[in-house]
Amino acid sequence: MRSLLALAALFSPLVLAEAIIHVESHSFIRLPANTSVLLLDRLEIADHGTLLIPAGLTEIRVAELRLGREARLAIAPGDQAFRLEVAGGEIARGAQISARGSQGSAEQPALPGRTLSVRLQAVVAENLLLDARGGKGAPGYAGLSGADGEAAGCAWGKAGRGHDGLDGGDGQPGTAGARVRLEVPADFPVQQLQVRLDGGAGGQPGAGGSGGQGGLSKGCWLYSTAGARDGKPGQAGRAGEAGQAGELNLVQF
Repeated sequence: MRSLLALAALFSPLVLAEAIIHVESHSFIRLPANTSVLLLDRLEIADHGTLLIPAGLTEIRVAELRLGREARLAIAPGDQAFRLEVAGGEIARGAQISARGSQGSAEQPALPGRTLSVRLQAVVAENLLLDARGGKGAPGYAGLSGADGEAAGCAWGKAGRGHDGLDGGDGQPGTAGARVRLEVPADFPVQQLQVRLDGGAGGQPGAGGSGGQGGLSKGCWLYSTAGARDGKPGQAGRAGEAGQAGELNLVQF
């Protein structure tokens, strides 16, 4: 019930102030996409819960952050940088802040990890994963199979050769990991942080099309005809190149 009340208050085109967002254990909530900045008194994601931040939201400032075990703050890919400022709170083991890029497909290319700026002040963390890897490239398309050759006939006496299969397409390149700026106090246990900024893997190569079957032989009254050769299979495409790794700028104040 508290989650529903908090989300109802979020339908404002302006900055939201004096609000509480609570994500229940093992549940998923997506924030509405009609505001760009949120000011929150408290943000709590219980164990194994997920809060999805849409691409249009560019900044969250929260007075108190609570991330439970395996809780996830997932930030959608986007062109604009995203900033998270946390005044205080607790982060349990296995929690993560994710700003990963998206995998490419036949309809749209892969997207890179989202540029991210995180400032943690009086925060106690068992450990924390910042995951801003690039998106994986789209796989190459499969080559078309070659057409079968025509069977021999007694009138013409010659079978048609199978057509060659077409080559598969190349996999698309992976995208870059994000640029991340992390601001923490001088006494913050940075050894409890894990940051993943790998570039996305390249897309898998498309398989070559199979060769068409050669025309079959045929026995006739006066003579027999020979079968034709099968077509050659197409060549597989090339794997896409991996994206570049991102950059981490660690600032201790």
